[in-house]
Amino acid sequence: MGRLKLQSGINSIEEEPEDCETTFSDTDKAALACMINSEIGAVLAVMRRNVRWGGRYMSGDDQLEHSLIQSLKALRRQIFSWQYQWHTINPAVYLQPFLDVIRSDETGAPITGVALSSLFKILSLDVLDLNTVNVEDAMQLVVDAVTSCRFEVTDPASEEVVLMKILQVLLACMKSKASVMLSNQHVCTIVNTCFRVVHQAGTKGELLQRIARHTMHELVRCIFSHLADVDHTECSVVKGGNSTKLGVSGMQTDYSFGSRPSENGNGDSEYEGHASSTSFASNASIGLPTPVMDENIVPPGNGKDAVPYDLLLMTEPYGVPCMVEIFHFLCSLLNVVEHMGMGPITNTIAFDEDVPLFALGLINSAIELGGSSIRRHPRLLSLVQDELFRNLMQFGLSMSPLILSMVCSIVLNLYQHLRTELKLQLEAFFACVILRLSQSRYGASYQQQEVAMEALVDFCRQKTFMVEMYANLDCDITCSNVFEDLANLLSKSAFPVNCPLSATHILALDGLIAVIQGMAERIGNASVGSEPVPVNLEEYTPFWMVKCDNYSDPDHWVPFVRRRKYIKRRLMIGADHFNRDPKKGLEFLQGTHLLPDKLDPQSVACFFRYTAGLDKNLVGDFLGNHDEFCVQVLHEFAGTFDFQDMNLDTALRLFLETFRLPGESQKIQRVLEAFSERYYEQSVQILANKDAALLLSYSLIMLNTDQHNVQVKKKMTEEDFIKNNRHINGGNDLPREFLSELYHSICKNEIKTTPEQVTGFPEMTPSRWIDLMHKSKKTAPFIVSDSRAHLDRDMFATMSGPTIAAISVVFDHAEIEDVYQTCIDGFLAVAKISACHHLEDVLDDLVVSLCKFTTLLNPSSVEEPVLAFGDDTKARMATVTVFTIANRYADFIRAGWRNILDCILKLHKLGLLPARVASDAADDSELSSEPGHGKPLANSLSSAHMPSVGTPRRSSGLMGRFSQLLSLDTEEPRLQPTEQQLAAHQRTLQTIQKCHIDSIFTESKFLQADSLLHLARALIWAAGRPQKGNSSPEDEDTAVFCLELLIAITLNNRDRIVLLWQGVYEHISNIVQSTVMPCALVEKAVFGLLRICQRLLPYKENLADELLRSLQLVLKLDARVADAYCEQITQEVSRLVKANATHIRSQMGWRTITSLLSITARHPEASEAGFDALLFIMSEGANLMPANFVICVDAARQFAESRVGQADRSVRALDLMAGSVGCLARWAQDAKEALGESEAVKTFQDIGEMWLRLVQGLRKVCLDQREEVRNHALLSLQMCLTGVEGVHIPHGLWLQCFDLVIFTVLDDLLELAQGHSQKDYRNMEGTLVLALKLLSKVFLQLLHELSQLTTFCKLWLGVLSRMEKYMKVKVRGKRSEKLQELVPELLKNTLLVMKTRGVLVQRSALGGDSLWELTWLHVNNIDPSLQIEVFPDQDSGQLQSNQGESPMPAETIPGFRQGEDSPVSPFRESEEESKKGNCFILCPQIAYLVFKCLLVHRRTRVAPAGKKIPSSTLSSVLRARFSPHCKNTGNVYTAIEQPSVCQHPSSGGAVRFIIIMVIKAFVPN
Repeated sequence: MGRLKLQSGINSIEEEPEDCETTFSDTDKAALACMINSEIGAVLAVMRRNVRWGGRYMSGDDQLEHSLIQSLKALRRQIFSWQYQWHTINPAVYLQPFLDVIRSDETGAPITGVALSSLFKILSLDVLDLNTVNVEDAMQLVVDAVTSCRFEVTDPASEEVVLMKILQVLLACMKSKASVMLSNQHVCTIVNTCFRVVHQAGTKGELLQRIARHTMHELVRCIFSHLADVDHTECSVVKGGNSTKLGVSGMQTDYSFGSRPSENGNGDSEYEGHASSTSFASNASIGLPTPVMDENIVPPGNGKDAVPYDLLLMTEPYGVPCMVEIFHFLCSLLNVVEHMGMGPITNTIAFDEDVPLFALGLINSAIELGGSSIRRHPRLLSLVQDELFRNLMQFGLSMSPLILSMVCSIVLNLYQHLRTELKLQLEAFFACVILRLSQSRYGASYQQQEVAMEALVDFCRQKTFMVEMYANLDCDITCSNVFEDLANLLSKSAFPVNCPLSATHILALDGLIAVIQGMAERIGNASVGSEPVPVNLEEYTPFWMVKCDNYSDPDHWVPFVRRRKYIKRRLMIGADHFNRDPKKGLEFLQGTHLLPDKLDPQSVACFFRYTAGLDKNLVGDFLGNHDEFCVQVLHEFAGTFDFQDMNLDTALRLFLETFRLPGESQKIQRVLEAFSERYYEQSVQILANKDAALLLSYSLIMLNTDQHNVQVKKKMTEEDFIKNNRHINGGNDLPREFLSELYHSICKNEIKTTPEQVTGFPEMTPSRWIDLMHKSKKTAPFIVSDSRAHLDRDMFATMSGPTIAAISVVFDHAEIEDVYQTCIDGFLAVAKISACHHLEDVLDDLVVSLCKFTTLLNPSSVEEPVLAFGDDTKARMATVTVFTIANRYADFIRAGWRNILDCILKLHKLGLLPARVASDAADDSELSSEPGHGKPLANSLSSAHMPSVGTPRRSSGLMGRFSQLLSLDTEEPRLQPTEQQLAAHQRTLQTIQKCHIDSIFTESKFLQADSLLHLARALIWAAGRPQKGNSSPEDEDTAVFCLELLIAITLNNRDRIVLLWQGVYEHISNIVQSTVMPCALVEKAVFGLLRICQRLLPYKENLADELLRSLQLVLKLDARVADAYCEQITQEVSRLVKANATHIRSQMGWRTITSLLSITARHPEASEAGFDALLFIMSEGANLMPANFVICVDAARQFAESRVGQADRSVRALDLMAGSVGCLARWAQDAKEALGESEAVKTFQDIGEMWLRLVQGLRKVCLDQREEVRNHALLSLQMCLTGVEGVHIPHGLWLQCFDLVIFTVLDDLLELAQGHSQKDYRNMEGTLVLALKLLSKVFLQLLHELSQLTTFCKLWLGVLSRMEKYMKVKVRGKRSEKLQELVPELLKNTLLVMKTRGVLVQRSALGGDSLWELTWLHVNNIDPSLQIEVFPDQDSGQLQSNQGESPMPAETIPGFRQGEDSPVSPFRESEEESKKGNCFILCPQIAYLVFKCLLVHRRTRVAPAGKKIPSSTLSSVLRARFSPHCKNTGNVYTAIEQPSVCQHPSSGGAVRFIIIMVIKAFVPN
């Protein structure tokens, strides 16, 4: 119980391997016997040198030797005669003679020293082990003898030798294998004896002092190294009994070393160390405290309920009991110094430092060796938690840097081994020691600040320290924000404010970077990258009762501490609101569900109790208020305190520290009543009732005011205080000692009734320490963090800003490369954490800060910036770091891209960029032959960008600048560069090579979407807004370079073009629309746009329209710009079409392409390339489709009409147009096969529309001035009109074709022949011949279909009228012979075909056939003989009437039949309308008949040529002609004005217009 495990104990001490048992052979036995014999001889030899031992004692006749000599000689006689093994021999037999010499007070120092040496030799040979018989008794004999050593002092030197040998033997005992057999009491005795020697050595030599202290350290280490091997026991401490204790006594008057006369005149000294009498002092001491073995010392604890160890337990083999005693003894050394006070001491520095340092060193050794095993033993743990840490807190504020350093070392060891048991103690140490000493405002010296900072940095180097501080303290509402305070301290301490950089600044930087690098290392140990789930309090839960289910499982405690931190932050916000307006503050907390909707006293009380930063004046006023709710809150508030086992004054201090005691007496009474009630509940030992507590509390407040108010002159005495408190304890007096203690406590330490607002770090007071110990029993368990990044994101978000600022300031002020590298490591760690935790704003801030140090953003004030950059180590390191971050963590850079691009642009201006910076994915193959990063930079760096077309090349690139440096100007000779300049250039080369700037853009395809978008926007921003007019060459160069990069990343990200396209398009659009003169920028914009389309069309069919629509920007180019680049643009468009024709499917896309090609038709240089592209599209219809047919035909027409180049190209264009008919036929056939003829009607209609557009286009070319082109156009038109058998052209389209194409081209050609000179239009006669042939051929080919139409009559009359016109046309002032011959021939042929097919026949002998009548009416005007030739069988009477020699009777008007109410109209649908009665129905045919009748009438009878017909005559003619067919035979004008005329479905306004024109032509005004 509480002792060492024997086997493990042996193993832990022995220096030999375990299997080396102490079994001696015969030879070994003889050797041991010889060794002991030798030692006996050595002791005897020294003794014989002394007169006392050299003579013989006479007793009668016998001569007797001294008993000491006799025992030695007797041992010598026996030693060689032992036959047994050594371990079977009782060690006391061969040890006793030596021990007797050591114990004897008759022996001098030399003899005692030799005996001690012999004993040490025997022990060091491990003769004694656990197998030795009676080894326990033997070890105890040795310890008793050595600790009771007596000797005469002959000289100071010999005395010191004996003391050193005593230390040596005692240490050997503890290191012996048999040491485990020592009892707890003997171990305590050994330690006490060694400490006495340490104490006595203060008056001796330096060597003895050092050896004594070293031995003490070794003893402590040896003892506590066995703590891990001690059985864990709960019963090692028992009640009852008294035993010798290690303890501390005051200065004693008795002493062991004294002087008395000796027989030889020398003084002798006795060293007494009996275990039963342990008082020890020395008159030679310098005043140091004297810890001794004391039987009545109080064991560890507060003295009230201490339980001494049982005497039997102290005699058992040593274990926890002796370690508790020793550790308590070491702690008591610090207590002695505390209570000694400063007196008239000769050496104050020695007093201040020596004993505390010695004690702290021993304690540190004990903790180092005991380690985490201490937590298994409650007594030891209690000593560490309370007594040790309380003293450490006090000595931590020592002015001695040595003591402070040792204190910090101990706390660091305690953190490593026992942090789970020291949560609040660690908080107090950092808040009250480290944070106070690290700042000069608390009066700490520079040395103290430096030591405190060193200690803090040591803690920061522990990987989990900051995480555990954050999780356990910052996230606990009852604790301070230690992590935030330490991080802020490190950041502030790294700032050199108005002073050069010092070691403290660097030290703080090391600590800051250690924390950051710890976070960076943890990133790889856990899945990070996702933002934590935000905490949201949806309902009220008492925040002070939030618990965690499992403090060891991160899945439980991580969400728990985040939730708790959220609550803590909200409480602090609520406190801020409360300090401004208490009511609004409480309402805010209700809104965040930290207080219930209906306030209850407990929740408000806990808010006051556990929320830091509250205005204590407001809290005091609230608690002292007479309102019932406030009174309830007050009592609940008092109930949150734990006053168990506290003195009244301590409890009152703690209570009044939390708020300001109100000034009104009634409020004071209410507050003290609540306090007294709570105190009495927990401390009923002395006070009879709560009234006694109230009265005594009042009395203490009054005493406090009396003692510490400067206005009170006469102070209350102790007797006065005791008298004032008589009979208050239920009518009885309180114990005088109790009151006296209270009185002195108040006098020494004022109760602060108006506590200051906590703005810094408080000082640890005794009452606060007591409260801390109470809280430590109830606080939440300590959370031990693992190596994963559970809370790093939250922590880093808190400290990132100050951290970046601190590192930046140090980097700015530093002048040593090692410091540069430290800062760079910090920057990279910050970047890594920011990226992995998706803190983009932090990474942007870092980039902004770093870019400032590159010097690239500074205005260039040096003549050779390249050389200056090469000489600036800081700038080069910063530049490499910026681009390292840009390459590694580009996914998380947002606004920082602007700064990075600024640096890149500056390098570009200096010609320092590699050639591959603006390369894209396609260029990788082209540039694959270029050297990689590992090749010499001389090959991998060249011009920054390719020179633009039309712009002069200029020397750029790093090697260009380097060659310029080496070159000699003939006009102004330059010196050769110096070695320093060459070295600077080389450093610059190496720096740029390390940056891998090109990777930023070539690897942009791997960027996250947001980062890529910000990079593109940054490029657009860096390029600047294009300005109309001239810009500086430098600005233009920058804009061109940025555009190159923008195009490069666009091409690299073709799969994400949707993300970039809008911005890229708008930027290029701005450039195109703002440029009025050719320049490199607009060139790069236009060709970059074309390049993007070329590369992306095959991959992004869904964006094809958008991409092609963007090419319309080219159409918006200024005329001068377009003219300058037209040829190159056309070539690029041609390439685009040839490579991507199959990917262009929409009409809009083709319209854009053909628009670009059409423009080139009239451009001398570009037309050939444009036509080549069009030829590719239209040849054999390979790339023609319904979507592009019309626009391609239109483009071909423009090339046909263009007079740029040879006429041959126009002919080829016409061939393309004519050849496209085959596509129409193919599409019609495909539609018929796919859908069936009935389903394909809509398709046929669409194809017909396309065909109509085609022939319309050819019609326009038929009017070309060039005879070859004009005639070829007519032939092509004829081919398109006659070669459409496979195309199902609807009848309506044929009618449109005649009206819009055939008749129009005949009329236009006729007008050209008559209205223009022969110079403009050569050989128009031939063209007219071709046109007439076209008309005749087309009409005859379509005669069958056309004759079925209701409008055939009109169409036929149109053909006749054109032939009639061509018959009469005059070319060069005379009628054309060719036409005179051709027209009758064509007409005759036509009439014969019509006759043959039954189209032209006389249907009624009595007349009335409009087609027949009108035909011959026109034919007779052309050639009257044709009717006889075509119809030789017709009678002459009918022929005569048809020739118009007599007036035409009404009965024979074409279109009318005698006796019918309505005209015979070819429009069948109009017949119903004609039966409506009172109306005058006219169709186009009838209107034409009217016109012709009037012409005939005018020509024969009514009026001579050139004169108009009188209205009466016209009226009578019309009335005579139409009266049989109209019920109302009124005036003709009325009939003409009838609304129904306009409403006829087949006439409309056209008929009305014809009639009006007729009347105007023939009727006088």
